[in-house]
Amino acid sequence: MNIEKLVEKQREYFLTGATGPYPARVRALDKLMCALEKYEEALKEALFLDLHKAPSESYMAEIAMVRAEISYCRKHLKSWMKPADVRTGLANFPARNFTVAEPYGTVLIMAPWNYPVLLCLSPLVNAVAAGNCVILKPSAYAPAVSGVIRRMITDIFPRKYVAVIEGGREENEALLEQRFDYIFFTGSVEVGKVVLEKAARFLTPVTLELGGKSPCIVDKTADIRLAARRIVFGKLLNCGQTCVAPDYILVHGEVRDRLVASMKRELVRMLGREPLEAEEYPRMVNRKHYLRVMNLLKGGSVVTGGYGNPDTLQIAPAILENVSTESPVMQEEIFGPVLPVLAYRTREELMAVLRRYGRPLACYLFTKDRELERWMLRHLSFGGGCINDTIVHLATSRMGFGGVGSSGMGSYHGKTGFETFSHRKSIVKKYGWPDLPVRYHPYRKWKDAVVRKVMR
Repeated sequence: MNIEKLVEKQREYFLTGATGPYPARVRALDKLMCALEKYEEALKEALFLDLHKAPSESYMAEIAMVRAEISYCRKHLKSWMKPADVRTGLANFPARNFTVAEPYGTVLIMAPWNYPVLLCLSPLVNAVAAGNCVILKPSAYAPAVSGVIRRMITDIFPRKYVAVIEGGREENEALLEQRFDYIFFTGSVEVGKVVLEKAARFLTPVTLELGGKSPCIVDKTADIRLAARRIVFGKLLNCGQTCVAPDYILVHGEVRDRLVASMKRELVRMLGREPLEAEEYPRMVNRKHYLRVMNLLKGGSVVTGGYGNPDTLQIAPAILENVSTESPVMQEEIFGPVLPVLAYRTREELMAVLRRYGRPLACYLFTKDRELERWMLRHLSFGGGCINDTIVHLATSRMGFGGVGSSGMGSYHGKTGFETFSHRKSIVKKYGWPDLPVRYHPYRKWKDAVVRKVMR
């Protein structure tokens, strides 16, 4: 079946109404949960083949989060699907105002390679919970995971409901030529622009989950040991190939040396003195990205790490000092285990650097200063983040996750994800009596006076 016919088949199936009722959506979620259990070991093996991810990390950062998303959506789905009453104003009195969430129809989900299970299946959970048909496009850079996901989805869903299209650029281009009712894309800014341009031809709504240079601010009041441990955790996860990884550190000059020393100790504690020999340390996804990250080490002083093995595509986690905003490592999102450290003294210096890189997907602040917390939330625009931690704001279905500006548009997770894949219709149910004459011709001055009082 070619892609155009597949989209047509899914649209026809959606129009039968089979995916809309609550029991059908619950069955789909239950099937996904059972499939995750059945294919868990296969997914772990595939993640190791594609990214050298340890089984524990694969479960914690990918599979378990999908399971949690399914459980949360299943628990709350019935209440989300109910019409939501809205207060009726005088202009519509007497009436009932309410909104109804309806599925968009046929949805395209394009997933990246860095978290190929989580970022493929988590939006799928939201899409089927909202009652849509879905075409999944896993990344060709994670072929082992892509193959397992194809087998898993084929095992539980007919293609007219949920289908997986494997392949690379040719398949991506063919998919983007089709008319979808919604497109959900996770990936780079450059490809995101292409997706948005293609979607614009059909006025297709889009969610873009992109990235950016996510800063990590360490104030002089911070618990330095705790900050170091949590920053290193966030950077080591998936070898730095995480869209919300701390991209660079802005640390107050008074505590810079203490922070760098603590991070060096944490690296040894977590990976040993020879990180490339650690069995559970991931690798770069391919040679292209390995060479790209190695080149970013230029323009700074390597405090620790920074060497690599071209055979295994692993890079020893690097801390860089003597870095300026003009250094190569500060010109793009790093997406690897390299952590530049820049110092600041005043908030003016801090803000000058932060504003240089636009609105990032994440921002992290380590401090005990409540006023500084309020200042950050008031003056900095970013997708989401943490105070005194990194990464973990993703690990909940109770809050939406998404970017702003160049780091993306739209969000998902939990109810936010359900709303993302739903169109919310606004309805006024009007009663027959009384039928006030004020809105009907002929218009008179007394009617104008009534309208001015009511519609204020």
